[in-house]
This record gives sequence, C-alpha cells and structure tokens, in this order.
Amino acid sequence: MSVLDGLEPLERTDCGGVGSIAGRCAGDDQPTAPRDCGEKKPVQLSGEIEADEVYIVAGHKGLPAEVAKAGRQGRRRRLKGKRGRGTLAGDKPPVLGLLQRDGEVVIQMLPNVQQVTIQPVITRTVVPGSQFYTDEYDIYDRLPEWGYLHQKVNHSAGEYARDEDGDGFHEVHVNTLEGFWSLLRSWLRPHRGISQEKLPWYLGFFEFVHNVRRRGKALLHSLLAILLAP
Repeated sequence: MSVLDGLEPLERTDCGGVGSIAGRCAGDDQPTAPRDCGEKKPVQLSGEIEADEVYIVAGHKGLPAEVAKAGRQGRRRRLKGKRGRGTLAGDKPPVLGLLQRDGEVVIQMLPNVQQVTIQPVITRTVVPGSQFYTDEYDIYDRLPEWGYLHQKVNHSAGEYARDEDGDGFHEVHVNTLEGFWSLLRSWLRPHRGISQEKLPWYLGFFEFVHNVRRRGKALLHSLLAILLAP
C-alpha cells in the first residue's frame, strides 16, 4: 500500500508552508513576498544516502504570458519533452533526490544538473562524512572532494546492485530512490501536465507526505500541525 492511498490529487493550497520556495502558493501565478504561514523545517540527512535525478516535463501551463515571452504559440495538446536529460529552460526540469535509507527524503527542482548546481543542495542537506550511493553519472564524481564517501553502480553496463564488502548484501544501489521516483510519476500523471512555476509545490507536498509516514486521512493532522506552527 502506498503512502498516498486515499489522497486526492493536489490542485490548490492556501499556504506555501510545505513547498520548496518560500512565498509562493500552488494557486499563485506569480511569486509573492514571503508569507508567515508556517515554514518547512530544513531536513538534515546522514548515514547512507542515495542520490539520483529525474526529469519531469513541465512548461508554462495556464500562464499564457510566460508562453508568449518564450516566443511560442499556445498548445492544445500536452507538452512532450525531448528525449534524454533536460533543463528548466528546455521545459524538462531536473529534480534532484537525496534519500536517507530508513529516513527522510529531500527533492528539489533545479535549472540543470551541473556540479556547480547540485553542490550547494548536497552540502546544505547532507552531513559531511555520509556514505553516498549513486549511478555512474559524472556529476557525482566530486562527492569525495565535498567531504563524502562515494560508491556507484554502472547502470549503462547493466549493473544495478553490488555487494562491495562480501557479506552477501548488495548495498551499493539506488533502487530505493528509483522506487520513489516511480511513485512520484504515478502521482503526477493524473494532473495531465504541471507548470514549472508550480511544480516545486507539488514536489514539496510529495516530499512532506513521504517524510511524515502517514496515509489517507491520518495525514491531515500532520499537515495542519505544520501549517499552524508558530
């Protein structure tokens, strides 16, 4: 059973307290000044960390002014992203995921997936000395320079899990985070397209649901607690 069983798709919210960018609500078309309506507590991860990225097609749905600014005609059909890795400017923003095994997760939309972009997110979120597991993507190659242990699997060579210390347990993998991405895609799919302006709030809500470990109506108490916190 998923942590999202019994939840209706997110359409609007009156407060940005669980999102990733202070001052924007899911129903707003433009950024606003920061609002005193509850603030998401920063998450600190440590121990064994899986890092991976996913790419979500997100244009400027419902924002004709932004579409015109980009010099494009409005679409009647759902936006289709280009194959492969994407960028925010290319309407396929990357989302970086940092997941502590048996712990919390942090996900954040980024303009691109360069080392200079991911380093501040990682060093702000993960305690130095933690053990990272990633795939072979070279953006993670400088993790040791940033103060972390790093082991990786080579997906392009068909390797998805590896027993590094010979104890029979294949600890080197990012399968937990891959499963998390699968749940995220399934949850976003019924919305039939989300604007990149509002995507961070959907991501923030999904992250919140995962981290509070509540299902269905039981989630309401945790949501109210964070929204009404002084």
